Amino acid sequence: MDLLWIEGELVVAGPDTRAYVSSSEAGVRFAALRFAPGTAPGFLGVPAREIVNHQVPLAELWSPGRAKRLAARIRRADPASGLEDAAIGLSDEPPDRLVSQVVRGVRHGIGVPALAGSVGLSERQLHRRCLDAFGYGPKMLDRVLRMNRALDRARTGLALATVAAQTGYADQAHFTREIKALTGVPPRALL
Repeated sequence: MDLLWIEGELVVAGPDTRAYVSSSEAGVRFAALRFAPGTAPGFLGVPAREIVNHQVPLAELWSPGRAKRLAARIRRADPASGLEDAAIGLSDEPPDRLVSQVVRGVRHGIGVPALAGSVGLSERQLHRRCLDAFGYGPKMLDRVLRMNRALDRARTGLALATVAAQTGYADQAHFTREIKALTGVPPRALL
C-alpha cells in the first residue's frame, strides 16, 4: 500500500490484486511512500481489505481537516522526506507481531497450513487476518513478495532466466507471465 502526494493532495493506493497502470500529465509533481507489508492499516486506521484495488483520497479515510494539515506539512517540506516523516510520526499502532510472523513465514516459503499453525490460528482465521493486514491472503502475499525479490535481483543486471531460477519460477516464461499479471507490463518494460 502506498501514500501518494500528488500536487498537494494525499491519496492512498490500496493493495492491488490485479495490474494497475496509471499515467499523468507532463509536469505533475508527486511523491510516494510504500509501506512495508501489513503496516499501512495501523497508519491509516482502516483494514486493507476495505481499499483493495482502489485509490482513495486520504480525506475519505481521515477527517478532511487532519488530511489537509498533513498535506500542508508535507508541502512545506520536500514531499518525499515529508511523507516519510509523517509516516514515522503519525503511526498510532505498534507493529502487529502476527503480521511480521506471517511476512517472515511467507518469505521463508512456509506453506499456509504450517504457517497458520505456527501463529496459532486456523487457515481460515489466518486468511481473515491477512485480508485486514495486506488486503489479500497469504498465497497472494507470497506472489507479491516473490515478485519484489525477483525484481530486486533483476535490477542488479542478472539475466531474467537466472533471476527466474533463483527466485523459484519454473522458467523465464513463467516469471514474465507472473510479472505481467501483477504489474501490467513485462519485466523488461518494468525495469
